[in-house]
Amino acid sequence: MTTDLAQWQPRPQPDQRMLQGRFVRLEALDVERHADDLWRALQGPDPALWNYLPYGPFIERSDFDAWLSGNADSRDPLFYAVIDQAEGRALGLFSYLRITAADGSIEIGHVAFGAPMQRTAGATEAIYLLARHAFDDLGYRRLEWKCDAANARSMRAAERFGFTYEGLFRQHMVRKGRNRDTAWFSIIDGEWPACRAAFEHWLAVDNFDERGQQRQRLEALRE
Repeated sequence: MTTDLAQWQPRPQPDQRMLQGRFVRLEALDVERHADDLWRALQGPDPALWNYLPYGPFIERSDFDAWLSGNADSRDPLFYAVIDQAEGRALGLFSYLRITAADGSIEIGHVAFGAPMQRTAGATEAIYLLARHAFDDLGYRRLEWKCDAANARSMRAAERFGFTYEGLFRQHMVRKGRNRDTAWFSIIDGEWPACRAAFEHWLAVDNFDERGQQRQRLEALRE
């Protein structure tokens, strides 16, 4: 159900508590604990990783560490490292941002998942953990996803996760010397129960065969 605004109160700020899943856990980004893992995870086989982010790629480790340190100190965006539960290594990072507690609106962004994490159950679970925390623990009304409209991977991901396309902000930004038209997506509180159920059914043990392949697609579980 949609939030009763007659009883509305501003929502708390996210506090970077650890969020535990089956495949991954989310921890507050920490340079000392996570920098070595992230340097390895975000280098190498995915040359498109940095194409639509406003920073990177990083050639020098010192520049990477300085960028990571700034992210760790930031409160908005508020960054999390994504830790593979099986190996205990950080394989990616992302954030909440545009945290508007008064209106109950929050965004997921700055997504940088290394190649070992991409297209895995852990990557989907990471998004689910942030979404569930925003809606169920913090009581936010609106969860946003925004991306460069030329970023086909991010557009597909938003739709797969259950975000609804809201429109295009034309000539919204200049990034890395080119125009960015920004596509806006959201999930609102009235939609979240169906999205949550689909995530949980998809992530369940019995949705994966002995080779780890999905039996049902996430999108199909919302139909």
